Amino acid sequence: MSVGCSPAPLLNLFISRDGYRVEENLAYGSEARQKLDIYTPEHSAGKAPVILFFYGGSWQNGRKEDYLAFGATFASKNIVVAIADYRLYPQVRYPDFLNDCAAAFAYVHAHAADYGGDPGRIFIAGHSAGAYNAVMLAADPHYLEEAGAQLSWVRGVIGIAGPYDFLPLTDPALIKLFGGKDRSDTQPINYIDGKRPPMLLVAGSADETVSPGNVYRMAAKLRSFGSPVEEKIYPGAGHVGILLSLAPVFRGNTTLRKDIIRFVETH
Repeated sequence: MSVGCSPAPLLNLFISRDGYRVEENLAYGSEARQKLDIYTPEHSAGKAPVILFFYGGSWQNGRKEDYLAFGATFASKNIVVAIADYRLYPQVRYPDFLNDCAAAFAYVHAHAADYGGDPGRIFIAGHSAGAYNAVMLAADPHYLEEAGAQLSWVRGVIGIAGPYDFLPLTDPALIKLFGGKDRSDTQPINYIDGKRPPMLLVAGSADETVSPGNVYRMAAKLRSFGSPVEEKIYPGAGHVGILLSLAPVFRGNTTLRKDIIRFVETH
């Protein structure tokens, strides 16, 4: 399995710069890549829900600046959005990037109110490798606890085209990154041993990078422990196309935007 490819530069070409403000490079740690951007609706009415988003890129590449589309799409719907960088391979290996993601969550919880957000309504989201990060924080709560946060602070999790049960690894870089090709302790599905926050897990039926089977298996495991979970497979959508569908010009390809907004409003 290879978890990469970013549609972000193409997405950003179609995104308006109106209706929201962006606070850039807020440091949640001391390292160069431990920074995040916060998108705030210009006309927020009261405390808004918050989405903390982690991008994909095989845990080897990616920049928060490239995900303007995600921030703008949901800030325009009165949702505060934080998009975080995190350290990547080869600077770090598993599980260091998860520690970064947990620290970013703790920062967002502490500062959400400063940007019109409700610290009691924080959702964690991600695409591809970022979806792994988001789901793993809820699956194995010790990362949040070590960062001074709590699983109960997570209102919900949104996984977009994510890998949650993907052994054995075959890509040499991923084998080095995760410390072996068949380490069961790297798989989010193996940490589900009780009820977890509500999850929305989605994928495209034409995804050839991350098998949609990850969604079905993870949803079944969550459901077996009484966790509220919704899985959705978008017909014909690929690994890149599913995220592209957030941009106005591609929005008819899936209902991802509506589904995320509904999930946030419901929970």
